[in-house]
Amino acid sequence: MERTGPPARFTGFVAAFAAALLAAGGLTAFAPSAAAADTDLARNGGFESGLDGWSCTGGSGAAVSTPAHSGTSALKATPAGGDNAKCSQAVTVEPDSTYTLSAWVQGSYVYLGAAGTGTTDVSTWTQSPADWKQLTTTFRTGPSTTSVTVHTHGWYGTPAYYADDLTLIGPGGAPAELPAAPTGLKAGTVTASSVDLSWTGSSGATGYNVYRGGTKVLSVTGTSATVTGLAASTAYSFQVTATNPAGESARSAAVPATTTAGGGGGGGGGLPAHALVGYLHSSFANGSGYTRMADVPDSWDVIDLAFGEPTSVTSGDIRFSLCPVTECPNVESAAEFKAAIKAKQAAGKKVLISIGGQNGQVQLATTAARDTFVSSVSKIIDEYGLDGLDIDFEGHSLSLNTGDNDFRNPTTPVVVNLISAVKSLKAKYGDKFVLTMAPETFFVQLGYQYYGSGPWGGQDPRAGAYLPVIHALRDDLTLLHVQDYNSGSIMGLDNQYHSMGGADFHIAMTDMLLTGFPVAGDRTKVFPALRPDQVAIGLPASPQAGNGHTSPAEVTKALNCLTRKTDCGSYATHGTWPALRGLMTWSINWDRFNNGEFSKNFDAYFGS
Repeated sequence: MERTGPPARFTGFVAAFAAALLAAGGLTAFAPSAAAADTDLARNGGFESGLDGWSCTGGSGAAVSTPAHSGTSALKATPAGGDNAKCSQAVTVEPDSTYTLSAWVQGSYVYLGAAGTGTTDVSTWTQSPADWKQLTTTFRTGPSTTSVTVHTHGWYGTPAYYADDLTLIGPGGAPAELPAAPTGLKAGTVTASSVDLSWTGSSGATGYNVYRGGTKVLSVTGTSATVTGLAASTAYSFQVTATNPAGESARSAAVPATTTAGGGGGGGGGLPAHALVGYLHSSFANGSGYTRMADVPDSWDVIDLAFGEPTSVTSGDIRFSLCPVTECPNVESAAEFKAAIKAKQAAGKKVLISIGGQNGQVQLATTAARDTFVSSVSKIIDEYGLDGLDIDFEGHSLSLNTGDNDFRNPTTPVVVNLISAVKSLKAKYGDKFVLTMAPETFFVQLGYQYYGSGPWGGQDPRAGAYLPVIHALRDDLTLLHVQDYNSGSIMGLDNQYHSMGGADFHIAMTDMLLTGFPVAGDRTKVFPALRPDQVAIGLPASPQAGNGHTSPAEVTKALNCLTRKTDCGSYATHGTWPALRGLMTWSINWDRFNNGEFSKNFDAYFGS
């Protein structure tokens, strides 16, 4: 949310990613002929047995009969979105030994490599061969290396590639034995949408698969996992298996778990079935003019006070005060403001303090800043008698440290400390505490393609940085209303780019939240769907309020598509959600400036 005009949001991301692409290639290293005693260790390198022995990200791979370099089959793998169609296989090797990796490939930007060598991992590639081309590289294993992972992959946004006759020539290691099924599986903490699981590890296992009702839902390396995205008050059954280069064990004994009853997301039960959320310029004025709390129209169900801001970026010390008389001649007194808040609450409205905004950069980089944040926000809530908190962190408030690649287990201090701070506030104020968030698309839906600085670095570390916060707090979250404005084009689940300003953008962006999506294209790291009652669509109230203003007719189309499956246009949603909570706008002031066009359309649609 901004005090004046919209700032630029996408700063250097595309350029940085293009630079990473140019830097990603490797040099082909041709090896001497293998010794006579060496053997081919790759399993099903000709793909004559389908994908037996191979694992391809995002379901991107398949065995096809045409084209094939030899035999009757070859691998076809298709990059999509943030997935580069990586197909890999773990191979047992011997320490301190030399290996030659080779494959025949066809397609744009095809890569061949080996990881986990214990020395220097290798990768070689070719650009757009017109016909089959052989890629070859060599590596030496480290003194304790007994397994390496060989792989092929394409590049983002390119067509399908093909690979065939992949070989790994060198001394054969001792064959891996299939691990035993894990034991001791038990359920721990259970919430309305998640279950914590733990088990006893299996000797020789390198990873574990978690099954829910017979369907694999997670792959992890440790002996615990949290299964999320579950329905409230529902019985589930879970099993786990152990994996290593030899394959997958039998499944463990099943353990049952029943999720708790849903509670409206930390205060959501106090909202109407369809709610209208708006920001009130309480601490500043701009071209829309100052609106007194008592003059906020009854249409607004949630009123976010804009803004609480820090004394410095890293202090965590949040302050809020009413607009100065010199800036807002018609501002009410503090006593009148507090009395008006009580009157709104008596009428069933929720009044929250919104932290951040365009100018309020907040970085909780230390535990001291975290604790100051909790105490200072509590002071504001208590002084004004507020119902909760809206997190409107923008700009550079949230970014991910290099190597922080799993939204389910964040390690970046500014993210971890924010989650901890909000949980402390929730614990202090209890179930009636209303928690909302207003991130930009760059920090949420862009995570479908890019997450943090990426596997090779060079990406904008803010990409998708809100996802770990939303995920960790989903059981406490009342409403998420992403700002569908001041945004660049974003790829939807149809792998097409969508641009703001019309119904299509809101349909695609909201469908992502209500369906869930793999983060950075990784199907093992799926951001689970939110409940429809936790989601509202964020829009500007007038053309002056921000880029991406959407006409009432287009807003109605978006609501029709998402709640009734009509007026959907070219985008096919993955469901119908009549319980979608409603709309959010920047801002109440701009809506009044625009003769109430936004709120009147909401009232007419939902019959308020």
